[in-house]
Amino acid sequence: MGQRVAVVSGGGTGIGAAVAGALARDGYDVLIVGRRVDVLTAAADRISADCGRPDAVTAVTADLTDPGQLDAVLAAVGDRAVDVVVNNAGGYLAGDTDTLAGTAAHWRANLDANVLTAVLLTEALRPALRRPGGRVIMVSSIAAQRGGADAYAAAKAALHGWAYTLAAQLGPEQITVNVVSPGYVAETEFFGDRMTPEGYAKRVAETLVKRPGLPDDIAEAVRYLASPAAGYVTGQVLGVNGGSVLGR
Repeated sequence: MGQRVAVVSGGGTGIGAAVAGALARDGYDVLIVGRRVDVLTAAADRISADCGRPDAVTAVTADLTDPGQLDAVLAAVGDRAVDVVVNNAGGYLAGDTDTLAGTAAHWRANLDANVLTAVLLTEALRPALRRPGGRVIMVSSIAAQRGGADAYAAAKAALHGWAYTLAAQLGPEQITVNVVSPGYVAETEFFGDRMTPEGYAKRVAETLVKRPGLPDDIAEAVRYLASPAAGYVTGQVLGVNGGSVLGR
């Protein structure tokens, strides 16, 4: 088969960096993709050193909302087959919604950041996906299942519907497509300076296990879905939320 290759968007920090680390430790050559070259380079160097393989992780700088910048990802992949694509890029983008123009800009920004990034990366890499055995994994959010974050929740929910469609299209080629839907995860950049002690306590209290999630919790779920053990799992949403939202 040769060396296994994984591509992780938003791989410089938080969940994406944890996913990149887990896959690198499993022996994948990992490409982490994002817009901040310094953050990506630091993460690639740190993860590569941690797993004892100097070139285990490669930083690829690209804005995945711009179709023209996908060429950088394709060049980094080269003629290799891609075993795993993890669409983790995105986040909540605040905006001025006091006017219709502001509302439109707010929604477009969240849809671009959370949906278009995944669509363009996956479509660009679709011809290179390993057949059989490729894996496409979306990182969604508990907001997609229970609401509460307007445009962000709607954008993450859109990933679910698209994943179901993609799973049906790629299933005959033995490529699986799944979604990991995290609950509250500490130690990420998601909330920036918006998180308060009260907000933290509320989110922990909503879980059944009475603790926040950590990036490694999500990475382990992705690691399973990327593995041969998950070859019969496709078109599914795996909630990793401490019981904040029960299975449905």
